[in-house]
Amino acid sequence: MTAALPVASREVVRGELRRLMEAERGPLLRMLLVTCAASGIGLAGPYLVGRIVDLLEAGTATVSAVDGLAVVAVVCAMAHLVLNRYAKLSAFRFGERALAGLREDFVDRVLALPARVVERSGTGDLTTRVTADIAAVGTTLRTAVPDIVPASLRILFLLAGVFWLSPLMGAAVLIGVPPTWLAVRWYLRRSRDAYLAEGAAGSTAVEGVTETVRGARTVEAFALGGRRVARADRDAVEVYRARRRTLRLRSVLYPVTDLAFSVPAVVALLVGGLLYLDGRVALGVVVTCCLYMLRLQDAAGWIMLWIEQLQRSGASFARVFGVGEVAGGPRPEGPAPVDDRIEVRDVHYAYVDGRDVLRGIDLTVRPGERWAIVGPSGAGKTTLGRLLAGSDAPRSGRVLVGGVPVADLGPRESRERIVMVSQEQHVFAGTLRENLAIAAEEADDATLAAALTVVDPDWAVALPGGLDTPLGPGGVALDPARAQRVALARVVLADPRTVILDEATSLLDPTTARHAERSLAAVLEGRTVIAIAHRLHTAHDADRIAVVEDGRITEQGSHAALVDAGGPYAALWRSWHGV
Repeated sequence: MTAALPVASREVVRGELRRLMEAERGPLLRMLLVTCAASGIGLAGPYLVGRIVDLLEAGTATVSAVDGLAVVAVVCAMAHLVLNRYAKLSAFRFGERALAGLREDFVDRVLALPARVVERSGTGDLTTRVTADIAAVGTTLRTAVPDIVPASLRILFLLAGVFWLSPLMGAAVLIGVPPTWLAVRWYLRRSRDAYLAEGAAGSTAVEGVTETVRGARTVEAFALGGRRVARADRDAVEVYRARRRTLRLRSVLYPVTDLAFSVPAVVALLVGGLLYLDGRVALGVVVTCCLYMLRLQDAAGWIMLWIEQLQRSGASFARVFGVGEVAGGPRPEGPAPVDDRIEVRDVHYAYVDGRDVLRGIDLTVRPGERWAIVGPSGAGKTTLGRLLAGSDAPRSGRVLVGGVPVADLGPRESRERIVMVSQEQHVFAGTLRENLAIAAEEADDATLAAALTVVDPDWAVALPGGLDTPLGPGGVALDPARAQRVALARVVLADPRTVILDEATSLLDPTTARHAERSLAAVLEGRTVIAIAHRLHTAHDADRIAVVEDGRITEQGSHAALVDAGGPYAALWRSWHGV
C-alpha cells in the first residue's frame, strides 16, 4: 500500500508565496512601479483622441492643434511601448529568480524526506511533483506573472480613468462585475479540489507505469502482462475522469466571463450616448471611455486565459509545499556533539505502522572502535545502519552522537561526523573529478588522485581522460564494482570521524575487495568504523560484533568470545566456513 505525500493547506500556500515575494521584494517593487508608469501613460492615447474629437465637434480644430495632439499621442504610445517592455522584462526576471529559489528549496525538502516516507508514498507521487507540478509552477512564475500583473494594473487604471472622466459612466460600466465575480467565485470554490484530484490521478498512473517497468522481468516471468495492462487502463480512466471534471468547470467559467467582459463596452456606448444627447458629457469623453472599455476587455481576456493555469499551478503549489510538511525543510545547524561516542537507546523502528523491524535496540560505540553488525538477511542490519547515519529517525528511542540526536545534526556537522557507504552507489553524469569533488569541493587534483590510489591504483589511471573522463550517459559507463570504488574514494576525501559501511565492498572481486578494505583500514586508523557485514571475514577483524536477529541484538562481543559462546554468531561462522 502506498500513502500519498501530504498537500499543503491554503494558509500554508499563502504563507510560502508571501515568503517567496518577500525574498524578491526589491525586484517586485521595481516591476510594479514600471508597470504602473506604463499603465498610466497608456491612458494618454485614448484621452488625446477624445480631445481631438472635441475640437472637431466644436469646430475649433486646426491643423497645428490636431497635429500637436497626434504627436503627443505618438510619443505617449512610444513611451508606453518602452515602459511596457521593461515592465515585462522585470516580471520575467522576477519569475526566473523566484522559480530558481523555489526549485532549490524544493530539492532541499525532497532530500530531507525520511526514507520510510518515500518508500510508503511510492515513486509516482514524488515523480509527478518533481516534474509536472514544478513545471506548472514554473509556467506561472515565468510566463503568467508577466501577463497577469500588467493586465490587472491596466484594468485598475482604465476604470480609474473612466470614473475620472465621468462618474456616471464609471458606475454604469461596473455592471459586468457581478456576473464575473459570481462565475469566478463559483469556479474557485470547486477548482482546487478538482485540480488536486487530477494531480493525484496522474501520480497513481505514473506509479503504475513505473512499477511495471521496474518489475518488467517479474511481469514477464509470471505472465502478469494482462493484469498490468488492466491496471494501466483503470488509471487512464481515472485520469480521464479527473480531467473531464476540470474541463466542465472551464466550460462554465469562460462563456460567462466572455459575455460579462463584452457588456461594459456596450453599456459605455449606450449610457455615454444618452448622456451626450442630454448634454451632460462631451462626445470626446464618450469616445475615450469606449476606447478604455475596449482595452479593459482585452486585459480582462488575458487574465481569464491564465486563470485556469493559476488554479492548476495553485494545486501544484499545494503539492510542492506539501513535501515540506513531512521534511520540515532542510535541517538547520544544531548544537555540536561533545565527542564521537554513539549511543543507541531502546530504539524501535517501523516502515509500516504496527510492524516494527527494529525492537528495543541498545548499543554503545566508543570513539575509535571498529564494529561489525552481522545477522541473517532481513534482520534489520541496514535499517540500523541508516539510523546510525542519521538518514532516518527511530519511531521511539534515541540515536545519539556526543549526546546529540544524530537525525538532528545539521548538514555540515553531519558530513563531518558520519558518512555511510551503502551497497548501491550512484555515479552522476559528469567528469570523474566532479563525481569525486562531491565529497571535497576544494580538493586539488593531487588529493583526488591520492584518494583513487587508496581504493585501487590501477583502474582510474587506465581511464582515457584521467580525472577529466566523462562518466554516465555519453561517457564511460561504470559497472557496479567501479561505482563502488568511486564511493570509497569519496569516503577517503570526506575524512569523516565515523564511517558506516553497508557491505560497501560486496560488488568488488575478492582480491580487490581485500585490497580496498586493507587500504581503508589504514586511512581510517583512529576513526570509528561500523561495518554492516554479510561476509564474515569483515566481522573477524572488528573489535566488537553485534548480532541482529529479527530486529533485536541477541549477542555482542569480540569474535573470539562469540565463537567460544557457541550462540548465533558461532552458528553463522560455522555456516560461513561450510562446517
